[in-house]
Order: sequence, then structure tokens, then C-alpha cells
Amino acid sequence: MVTDHQPAKFRGASRYVLDDELAKIVNISMALEMPLLLKGEPGTGKTMLAHAITESLHMPLIVLNVKSSMKLVDALYQYDTLTRLNDSRFGDSKRDVSNIEEYLKMGKIGQAFVADKKVVLLIDEIDKADTDFQDDMLDILDQMQFDIIETDKTITAKNRPVIIITSNAKKDLSDPFLGRCNFHHIAFPDHDLMRRIIGVHFPDLHSDLATACLDTFYRLRDVRGVEKKPATRELINWIRALQADPDFQLKSLKSGKVPFLGVLFKKSNDFYLASRQTPGYK
Repeated sequence: MVTDHQPAKFRGASRYVLDDELAKIVNISMALEMPLLLKGEPGTGKTMLAHAITESLHMPLIVLNVKSSMKLVDALYQYDTLTRLNDSRFGDSKRDVSNIEEYLKMGKIGQAFVADKKVVLLIDEIDKADTDFQDDMLDILDQMQFDIIETDKTITAKNRPVIIITSNAKKDLSDPFLGRCNFHHIAFPDHDLMRRIIGVHFPDLHSDLATACLDTFYRLRDVRGVEKKPATRELINWIRALQADPDFQLKSLKSGKVPFLGVLFKKSNDFYLASRQTPGYK
């Protein structure tokens, strides 16, 4: 039986900086008991939002990483027919071969349903799945129950999970799917918001260095032809590299030279394009 309680308010987490609108749509989605679909380019914090909610509201996190080959039943439960067959043939198992339930294992959605405590269910990269998977999954999440065919039993959620769904927009989602979710597009952080983000990770970072790093970072993100622009994670790792280098000089960065360019650009062609616009890069 699904039990519903007035949800606590989400206001962010210790290492997750968010704007007011994102905080509001998270809380509205929890109040309306609707899945929240997040879109945005990689590195905008879609996945980390679920982690921030778990930290802030002290809920367990269950993550379903969607794969293109995944079947919906795998996200619900798995029936280990091979092990049961071997146990019945060799007879050396402590399990009761006649009891199918001993060979059932809950998938990620199943785990969220049977959990004794309300959880955050992150369904990551839903755009990798086919349309039938997407729509059938939302049917189950609407009903908060599913059937186990092998035992003719119905699993009903003990608590309605907080559902966060992410998409990198690699392919369009169906209109019925979109119509059953709240939606928020997370734009890439602007200069001011990114300064707040790196301030969380580097509270003692000198203001001049922060400014130079951000100016360089955003300039390099604008390099034409780049396939994978550096995101927040690359910026943080790059600043760490600069801080760890005893020979690093701020004036060199201000002059346009960019050390450790490979921390920002991981693809060979992206690195080549960026290096062409970096003075003195070897």
C-alpha cells in the first residue's frame, strides 16, 4: 500500500548550487507526486540533482542506468532461471527449488517499490530506451505496482518514490511520456552561477585566479567545431590541476596560455581545435 506524507522542502545541498526555479520545480513535483524530467547538456548537474535531494532530505538513492538494450522487466525484477535449473539438476543448493521466489531479485524500480523507507529513484538517460520502454515504465510508475508473471503476484509500492528522470536529448521522447512528467531544462551555468559553484568546491580560491579561470573556461567553450565542450566537472578538475602545479603562474594564464588543456578537452580533435587558439601551446 502506498503511503503518502507531506514532503519536506528541498533547498539544495552542501555541494550542489541551484537556482530558485529548479528548487521550486523539485518541490512542486514532490507535492504533485509527478516524475521530474530533466534535460540539458552533459555537465549541467542533472544526475547530481538526485544525489543532492537524497543528501538534503535524508532519503536513500536508487539509480536505474538505462541502456539501449534494456527490457523493462529487467528494471522491475529478474528471474534466475539458469541457477534454478542447475539447482534442480545437481541438488546441492540450500534453496527450495520448488519456490520460485527464491530465484527472484528485484530490479531498480522493484527495489524502490519494496523499500521500507521513501527513496529517490533516479532514472538516468531515459532517451537511450525505446518508446515502448518509456511509456510502459510510466504506466507502472503511475499505478505504483507491477505483476511478477512467474508467481502471479503483484508488487505494490510501500512508499511513492521521488522520481527524477534525466535525458541528454539524444532522441525525442514521446508526447505521452512528456505529458506525464514535470519538465525542467537545466541551462549550462552562466558566469555568475559558475563562480558560486566553484566557490563551494574551492572556498579559499583567490578572486583573481577564479576570474582568470572562468574567463579562460568560457572562452574555450566557445571554440568552434568542438564536439564535447568542457563542463563543470572538467573545470573543477582543471582548477585542481592548477593548484597542484608548483610552477603555475597566474600571469601566464591571464596572457592566454592554458596549462593542462587535456584536462578540459578529452577528445583528440577537440584538443587540437582548442590548442590552435591557445598561445604557445605545444
